[in-house]
Amino acid sequence: VQLVESGGGLVQAGGSLRLSCAASESTFRFNVMGWYRQAPGKQRELVATMPSGGGSTNYADSVKGRFTISRDNAKNTMYLQMSSLKPEDTAVYYCYARMVIVGYWGQGTQVTVSS
Repeated sequence: VQLVESGGGLVQAGGSLRLSCAASESTFRFNVMGWYRQAPGKQRELVATMPSGGGSTNYADSVKGRFTISRDNAKNTMYLQMSSLKPEDTAVYYCYARMVIVGYWGQGTQVTVSS
């Protein structure tokens, strides 16, 4: 299984970015997919997750109302729409997917928000 993120970059505070995660497998095969992030000197933290079979999404309190997770099953791709970005959103963002009990990670994409 391969997960490839794209869409990161440098943006000013208040701006928007959309991250993409392209999977080598059908997204229906994953129990759950999500986004995590890791800022310098900090632990990796959950940003948002969604069950592949449908159901409610889950967001970190720090991103609620600003970020939206979604997927396009026809393209085997998951997205993270990020709006009203803040400097504290600066981090490497990782795509995650779990198939039964095995988890997979992408290589990460850097998001930098300037003040």
